[in-house]
Amino acid sequence: MTDLLRLPLHGLHLELGGKMVPFAGYEMPVQYPAGVMAEHLHVRAAAGLFDVSHMGQVVLRPKGSMESLGLALERLMPVDVLGVAPGRQRYGIFTSETGGILDDLMFANRGTDYLLVVNAARKAHDFAHLTRHLADEAEIDIQTGRALLALQGPAAESVLAVLVPDVTAMQFMDVASVPTVFGELWISRSGYTGEDGFEISVPEAAVPDFARALLALDGVAPIGLGARDSLRLEAGLCLYGHDIDETTSPVEAGLGWAIQKARRAGGARAGGFPGETRILAELAEGPSRKRVGLRPEGRAPMREGVELFATDGTPIGAITSGGFAPSVQAPVAMGYVASAFAAPRTGIEAELRGKKLPVVVAATPFHPTHYKR
Repeated sequence: MTDLLRLPLHGLHLELGGKMVPFAGYEMPVQYPAGVMAEHLHVRAAAGLFDVSHMGQVVLRPKGSMESLGLALERLMPVDVLGVAPGRQRYGIFTSETGGILDDLMFANRGTDYLLVVNAARKAHDFAHLTRHLADEAEIDIQTGRALLALQGPAAESVLAVLVPDVTAMQFMDVASVPTVFGELWISRSGYTGEDGFEISVPEAAVPDFARALLALDGVAPIGLGARDSLRLEAGLCLYGHDIDETTSPVEAGLGWAIQKARRAGGARAGGFPGETRILAELAEGPSRKRVGLRPEGRAPMREGVELFATDGTPIGAITSGGFAPSVQAPVAMGYVASAFAAPRTGIEAELRGKKLPVVVAATPFHPTHYKR
């Protein structure tokens, strides 16, 4: 793994017994000695600490006003950027001219700038995309000196409050910059597990001390990529490059909720984003295929690439994510099917090792979410 980048906490991951694997150009811990199943269930019951420093962080400082920068961001995604109040963040989607998804991201209005967090595998693309389209509107400050941690689970608030008492006042999707003995922490009350929790941007030099301080608190355990994937799958959340990519539109992907009224037909700032013809048409008329939840009826996990069929044998789609769900104690999956087969409780089939096995279309999330609203 000599060509791979290392995280600021690489030494701590090794010290904790992390099994390191290549992921998105980095050496990342996929699991610790407790194992994926135990780590997954620990997050659902207490608090898990994830190192997500491989993700991209960029600050956009307006050269003019925040309003003009917000409008410029709206020219890159079908999202109501102007409607995000200072101190709040929102889920966003960069779209292509053909209506595909270039990346999904979180963006925060911090009053005097926008902070964006993007996927690791797409950050080089995204930074170039922002520079190409926003250089006249913003100073684009790519954050190379900050790590990013996620603390997730029902105990996340109580344990983080030991170090940062201010977090108890934060609600889901609030953001705050908090001076601490670990430097200024950029905190959002969000995450990607379906649990209450926080994502915390930390000055790189301080992140080892901050991570050790969190891990020393009762209820906090290190969690690897394996459990991160099973948690987000149970929460019904998309993974870029698998459930969404440049061929899938936000509407097909079931992300229409991320396109607010202001950007839809008849809205105050309708259209004007890449791919608007396809996306607005799919919002009005429905897409030809949809992302759905899937529940295999047996115990065998069904993973990405497994083909899906109607009960008469007609091919109707494929699985994009799947595995065993520890909280559900059963296999679950997500995939795309022709829209006629997308209603929950529709019976279809999946071909696994040459055999057609029964699968039921299911609503997501597979496990209830627990956000502090």
